[in-house]
Parts: sequence; C-alpha cells; structure tokens
Amino acid sequence: MKTSNPVLARLGQAAERERAAGYAPIGPYGQPGYPQYPGATDYQVAPPTVTPMSIDDVVVKTVMLLGILGVSAAAAWVLVPDALLGAAWMGAAVVGLVLGLIISFSRMANPALVIAYSVVEGVFVGLVSKAFNSLYDGIVLQAVVASFGVFFLMAMLYKARAIRATPKFVRGVTAAMVGLFAVMLVNLVLALFGVNTGLRDGSPLAIGFSLVCIVVASLSFVLSFHEIEQGVRMGLPQRYAWTAAFGILVSLVWLYIEILRLLSYFQGDD
Repeated sequence: MKTSNPVLARLGQAAERERAAGYAPIGPYGQPGYPQYPGATDYQVAPPTVTPMSIDDVVVKTVMLLGILGVSAAAAWVLVPDALLGAAWMGAAVVGLVLGLIISFSRMANPALVIAYSVVEGVFVGLVSKAFNSLYDGIVLQAVVASFGVFFLMAMLYKARAIRATPKFVRGVTAAMVGLFAVMLVNLVLALFGVNTGLRDGSPLAIGFSLVCIVVASLSFVLSFHEIEQGVRMGLPQRYAWTAAFGILVSLVWLYIEILRLLSYFQGDD
C-alpha cells in the first residue's frame, strides 16, 4: 500500500513490515492477520497473535483524543492568565509541532506520544480560542460547529464515493498541503522580522488564503479515510488505530484554526 497522507505515512510501511514478518492480510476464509507456520497448507493457519485494526478502533481512539484535547483546552482557558496567553500558546505550538513530527516519522505507533500530543494541542487550541473569543464573543462556538460540520460532510461524501482518493487526487492534495506548509512557514519567518505579506491581516488576499487552507484541510480528510480503509483491509495491528486517529486530529485542528481565523475577518471593527 502506497502512502498518500503525510501524517499517516507510516501505515503503509507498517503493513509491509507485518507481512514480511509472516502475517497474511487475509486468510483463505477471509480471516485477517493469521501467521502461517512452517509446513502449513493454504487451509492451515495458526491462531492470530495480534488483533487487527478496525474502523471502530479508529473511531474510539479519535473520540478519546478529541475528549482529551477538549479537557486540556478548557483547563488552559481557565487556568492560564491573560498576561501569559501569548507566550503559553506559542510554547504549546512549538511543543506540539515537535511531538507531531516525532509521531509522524516514528517507525512504531506510540499511544503515549499521541495522547501527549493531544494534551499539548489542547492547550494550544484553548489559548488561541480564548484570545479570539475575547475579541469576538461567540466566534469559538461558530468555528467548532463549522469544523465538525465539514468533517462529517467529508465523511459522508467519502462513504458515498462522491469523492474518491484516486492517484491524481492524492498527488494534488498532497502537493497542496506541502505547498501551503511552505508558504505558512515563510510567512511566519517574515512576520518575525516585521514583514507583512498580507496573508494573515484580514485583507482580500488573507480571506482567499484562508479559504484555500480550509478547502485543502477538508480534502485531507479524504486521504485519511482512504489510508484507514486500506490499513483495515490489509490487517494492520490494532495499535495503529492511534496513528490513524492522530492523523484525523491533526487535520481537524488545522481546519478549526483556519475557520476561526476566517470568521474573525468578517466580525467587523466594532
């Protein structure tokens, strides 16, 4: 299985390692993940040594991570004083980025790291949300509703096969994600030196850029759903449900922040 989502890139490699270790993705009667023992025929299989990942596993892990993120966000909102708001959310952003990179490029699924990422990202989301809500009352609830609305819409479209993760689609969305990341990184560096590129100041250019980010973040869910579906089909071990849930969480947080930013552009000057 070739990877298509940078966040879930290790799922395909995990499947290859499991197969190399002697696991058959699908047994002769449809049973997943049964290791063949020496001398076994096509109809002789040993008992499974690992539990394969299922869609339900990914759903449960995703809900757990969202719950942890929500609790962490609420705690940060209440406990962090306004005077430390900027420094705290910047620190959480840096720590979250480091943890995200470690998880993304790790060779093994690590639930502890994924949970730690969810906690740190919750602090980041909570503090950013508090800052925006202090300026525009009610904007956070609007962004939350819109984010989950987009997520469920993309899930329904994927389930109905209205959007398919074709090779061309995968290449296009992946290239767009890499390009946007590069642009945002350059914009951040320039902003540190006092250069305003117009991408985050509420101008028509900023509105257009946020809309592009929202569209790409939404389409990234299709890549995640496709990777998860393929991972289940190939009998990945159950622990990789954490990696899959992590991928969805990353896209959902990105989508939320971009929607929050876009809504702020239309709040007016009062």
